[in-house]
Amino acid sequence: MATPEGQIETAFFDGQSARRWAARIAPSQDGLSLIIEREGAARLVWSLDRLRALADQSDKTRLTLTQLAETEDEAPRDPARLIVTDPDAIAWFLRTRPGLMRRDVRPGTARKVALWLGAAVGAVLLMLFVILPGLANFLADNLSVESEVAFGKSVMAQVEWMVSDDDGTDLACTNPEGTAALDRLEARLVGGRDLGYDLELRVFDHEMVNAFAAPGGQIVIFRGLIDEADSADEVAAVLGHEIGHVVARDPTRLTLRAAGSAGILSLVLGDVSGGTIVAAAGDHLLQSAYTRDAEALADAYAYSLLNDAGISTAPMAAFFDRISAMTDFLPEYLSSHPLSAGRADAARANAAAHTATTPVLTDADWQALRKICDD
Repeated sequence: MATPEGQIETAFFDGQSARRWAARIAPSQDGLSLIIEREGAARLVWSLDRLRALADQSDKTRLTLTQLAETEDEAPRDPARLIVTDPDAIAWFLRTRPGLMRRDVRPGTARKVALWLGAAVGAVLLMLFVILPGLANFLADNLSVESEVAFGKSVMAQVEWMVSDDDGTDLACTNPEGTAALDRLEARLVGGRDLGYDLELRVFDHEMVNAFAAPGGQIVIFRGLIDEADSADEVAAVLGHEIGHVVARDPTRLTLRAAGSAGILSLVLGDVSGGTIVAAAGDHLLQSAYTRDAEALADAYAYSLLNDAGISTAPMAAFFDRISAMTDFLPEYLSSHPLSAGRADAARANAAAHTATTPVLTDADWQALRKICDD
């Protein structure tokens, strides 16, 4: 391609129609332009300095050429396209045109992209931390009990899958003497109160030292917590705390917010199958990451249950004393729970003000409860 006489056969598309033009190209006499000849159409002159190749449509065997032009697009390119397949011509373009693969953008594009990205991030954060919590609170306050129970069962199925072994063994502990003792503990603690739910209390055969409430009045205590408890009164305190969450519908708020957050993030990250939504809700239930205010209110509700049932909160204080060494290394304002040491002091103060108490279970019932997972 040293002179116009050395014309190269190419294909040309004008960007205005679907027509494919047979074209011949050659550099101009002064070496500054590319002459494009089409049969039955006006000659085109493209400046070699403004020549650009579309990187995603070009390689060593094919070049798709256009030219830098003033357009309204973010990438200012002429809509016309020139397809070059001649090996010598391709080599000449690649050798002599250092700006051929340059990615041109309009001035201000980076700022515009940054603004749009910032707005998108802001919208997602607003949805996650303002709109979604408010919506979760509204739904939790207005959801029917029947719908809440059905929702809770689906989440509970996910929780059971998360903590069970691969063999799918039922985790529920069903030793008759143990379940009878658990029923007596629940009856003593609730004392005929109308909680708005029919509580479904279960013990799971798992070493996790934990308990949690699911939507719809479902409460799970893990065997590990019973094993670590020093008395049935400690288990009653934990159960009273979880009942407090149930009555306040905290598990429903938590799981709705977790499911909504997972749904939004799934859309943002491209997972539109929804498979992570219930899983995220189940994981949040296991972590029970309620706010400090919700935890404090659940503690207060537990005091009310324990006081009305004549059960001392001193064991509750002892329980908090044991876990404070594991949980109080973070400042309270960085934790989702009030500091355990402070909760222990509150439980001791409550115990000092309510001294007419008896153990929630007999020694025999306590031993039966500790063996609830035995076959």
